[in-house]
Amino acid sequence: MSIHIEPSDSSLGAVITGVDLNALDDQSWLAVEAAWHKYAVLIFPQQHINEAQHVALGQRIGPIEILAADRKAVAISNQKPDGGLLGPDSGYYQILRGNEGWHTDSSYMPVSARASILAAEVLPDAGGETQWADMRAAYQALSGELRQRIDGLAAYHSLYHSQAKIGHQAGTGSSYGLGDQPPPLRPLVKIHPATNVPSLYIGRHAYGIPGLSEADSEALLTQLVEDACQSPRVLTHSWTPGDVVMWDNRCVLHRARPYDYNQPRVMRHVRVTGDPATELGLQS
Repeated sequence: MSIHIEPSDSSLGAVITGVDLNALDDQSWLAVEAAWHKYAVLIFPQQHINEAQHVALGQRIGPIEILAADRKAVAISNQKPDGGLLGPDSGYYQILRGNEGWHTDSSYMPVSARASILAAEVLPDAGGETQWADMRAAYQALSGELRQRIDGLAAYHSLYHSQAKIGHQAGTGSSYGLGDQPPPLRPLVKIHPATNVPSLYIGRHAYGIPGLSEADSEALLTQLVEDACQSPRVLTHSWTPGDVVMWDNRCVLHRARPYDYNQPRVMRHVRVTGDPATELGLQS
């Protein structure tokens, strides 16, 4: 069976069929990688990959970012190991709520993420979709005046900052990304190292543009996100158990959509670390 690529109606994203991620050969990977660089978000329906296969797919892209206790794949879930559900008093529950805001993974770390791969295991009856927004197309849609204004500007990125905006005062060491390292400074415009295409590099973790007042910085960053994350630059995926989606954190934002937290939502996540040559913050 040959690989079939079905582009979405948005400016990003494609559904990939005719490939088995459980037995991905080198030739098929080259086709997948080329599609990924073109579409930035690839949806693989009904793959049902196990953890080892999930990690192996990430390693096709690059080194795995270790998110918890030497594990290369982690659960993004409101379900506890004993089967119970997290409540609002849980710090990780608040992280999940924060993930409902537009963001790119690990922008708050010294080296930001290259890619993320999410596999659906258990889903709520309704809601819990994931959305992605095309920051390449968003940059192209900017007026010449706004492009000129943001040229050369950078913003700090902090998970403490983004969680505080939803009322969560996160404790140091309470979750991945909540360490004592200084927040990295990242340009508002990122040139993709593989495609050389510029994109906006923004999202909920970004704040504090040097040279601007706090109010002006917040207003600009809010305007950029609100304007960027509009049709036709937004792709929405309604999950089915077994689906796998991989996306490029260097040129897209993403967010989870709300769902009933009284029902379990269990996703397995592998994150690929960036190349320090191109994803290291200006300050770290």
